[in-house]
Amino acid sequence: MVRAERSAEMQTYEVAASAGNDRSARQRWAALAALAVAQFMVFLDETVVNVALPSIKGDRGFTQATLAWVVSAYIVVFGGLVLLGGRAADLFGRRRMFLIGTALFGAASLLDGLAHSQGMLLGARVLQGVGAALATPAALALVTALFPVQAERLKALSIWGALSGLGFAVGILLGGAITQAASRRWVFLINVPVAAASLVVVPRLVADSRIAGRRGFDLGCAVTVTAGMTTLVYMLVKAPDYGWGSPVTLTLLATAIGLLAAFTVIERGSAAPLIPAGFLHRPAALVPNVLQLLLGVSAITTLFLLTLYTQQVLGYTPLRAGVAQAGADYWTDVLPAMVILGLGTGLSFVSITTAALQRVDDAAAGLASGLLSASVQIGGALGVAVLAGVVAIWRSSDLLAAGSAPLVAQAGGLQLAFLHAAAVSLAAALVAAFALKRGEPGARAAAAAPAATRG
Repeated sequence: MVRAERSAEMQTYEVAASAGNDRSARQRWAALAALAVAQFMVFLDETVVNVALPSIKGDRGFTQATLAWVVSAYIVVFGGLVLLGGRAADLFGRRRMFLIGTALFGAASLLDGLAHSQGMLLGARVLQGVGAALATPAALALVTALFPVQAERLKALSIWGALSGLGFAVGILLGGAITQAASRRWVFLINVPVAAASLVVVPRLVADSRIAGRRGFDLGCAVTVTAGMTTLVYMLVKAPDYGWGSPVTLTLLATAIGLLAAFTVIERGSAAPLIPAGFLHRPAALVPNVLQLLLGVSAITTLFLLTLYTQQVLGYTPLRAGVAQAGADYWTDVLPAMVILGLGTGLSFVSITTAALQRVDDAAAGLASGLLSASVQIGGALGVAVLAGVVAIWRSSDLLAAGSAPLVAQAGGLQLAFLHAAAVSLAAALVAAFALKRGEPGARAAAAAPAATRG
């Protein structure tokens, strides 16, 4: 009788434990969904604005030179701060930094949508960059903390990476559709309800996490690495305007190198380094970031070149640049590249993210996420500066000098830039094939996927 009662009690306990585990699992996957939607907003913003640039130019009276700052202001700030943002998430709380970053991003999007002057719009874009630099690495670090079991983490990171790639691809369509159907303001205002919902939902589903025992880092490390990264990204963005051999460009490059060298020296003697000793020397950290850099060069630049091609060469409206409602030129010249770009970018994000973060130490998850974000931003800035700002212009100038019509010359320049972007994709595939261990999750996909981003 006693044994039967104990057996019944044990069964009741196991059922209760199983139900509790089910609830916990459902909550973790719901938390992943909430975080993924919030970050989908950030990734979407990086492409949706590019398609809307012509409308922004006409609406706010930007010149061609000042219009570039609508994109550049965001890239420079995001790329300069994201490494620090990732480490701050590890030290001060990942949920806290995610919520702060998302709030800033949402508020800045509201200001962008309501902006009545160029200065207000550009200032809000800077604030958006700050918000993204805080929220992006914190969100990815929260995902790794939510799924400590390797198999579940791999699945979660795969979903995350796929949505990242989807955000870039959907931005092409959504940017044109919103601009054409409503106005350029809604390109920014669409972020506001998503950010507001994230601020309500995420705290209910996600607990905070941070490194136990540490509450800060060396101020000298933080200042030098942030200033160095910001200067480097700014140099890459503005080099095509100043000229690669101009005194301004060379001074900016020397300043960036000097600041990053000073960061390295300060780090070695610091009792609280920003980046743990030996972290970047591990292949598990170095190789995925190299691949992420190459992906930024290829995929982001190809997207930028496609926007130029559809709107400046084919003469599409923003909507026709974003959807398949055009003539034969679209179906033969644009659509295949867009499909391959979307598939390749999505697969690449999945494989690189899983390779970098599946086995990362929880104490450095924010740092690892920040490094990935910094790598793709630097890669994108470098690719646009070199391929769009040098290769395409050089080839177009040669064709014009040879007597080609202006549109033919511009198309020829873009074509050569596309081919260079494809070559970078192939180089990334070779790096993945030989540098990633075959047993690592994502290695096989990483070797195959970047080559699919050929423009």
